[in-house]
Amino acid sequence: MATDPVSFSWAQEWYGGRRVLVVGGSSGIGAAIARGFVAAGANVTITGVSDREIEALSSDPQLSGAAAMTLDVRDGAAVETEIGAMGALDCLVNCAGIIRRGEELDPAVFAETVEVNLNGSMRCCAAARPALARSPTGAILNMASMLSFFGGGLVPGYAASKGGIAQLTKSLAIAYASDDIRVNAVAPGWIATPLTQGLRDDPERSRTILERTPMGRWGQPHDVASAALFLCSPAAAFITGAIVTVDGGYSAM
Repeated sequence: MATDPVSFSWAQEWYGGRRVLVVGGSSGIGAAIARGFVAAGANVTITGVSDREIEALSSDPQLSGAAAMTLDVRDGAAVETEIGAMGALDCLVNCAGIIRRGEELDPAVFAETVEVNLNGSMRCCAAARPALARSPTGAILNMASMLSFFGGGLVPGYAASKGGIAQLTKSLAIAYASDDIRVNAVAPGWIATPLTQGLRDDPERSRTILERTPMGRWGQPHDVASAALFLCSPAAAFITGAIVTVDGGYSAM
């Protein structure tokens, strides 16, 4: 089981009692962000795409204080119903996403990837807007990627969707400002999650990645979580439309 070897006590003054929804928070970066919010004292709800994902959360003691529900972001009616039923919300984090390396040159797989990663995020933002507008600190955090800026020959659907997330974030920052809702994104680099296990297990591929990363290591999910908690907090009250890279300097090279 993944654990986060950092304390999020520094965020407790910001999040005690705040209501946070982490869509796609059942594993990887999403789960790390959810753990961070729980540790900071927020009332957290996590979604997963299947009942199996939700059931697996019960084995993670760091998420024992969180509520959980099944939600498929491709289902517009379900998104409107489930998120709308929450009533009160201070922060939405969009982490639901898929990647199909080597398959996304197929237009059908390309379309499915964009449907989940980009269209799903937009659905959640639209559904959460009324509740976030009622919050004095309404904030949205989207999950971009270093592939928001670079191409990906094996993952054109993922790269296109993450490029879209960057522009969606900037556009909604403008559109939602009238409701005092801030909209930002984090763009993770090479993070040690199940999705990158194959790359980390390949000595040559891992070496190439680390040689280009100035900080010389794989990122950890809690690195992204720390940035997420900052961007959603009152400490970032004048930050909106930002795409914050969390990549150890990879994109600076």
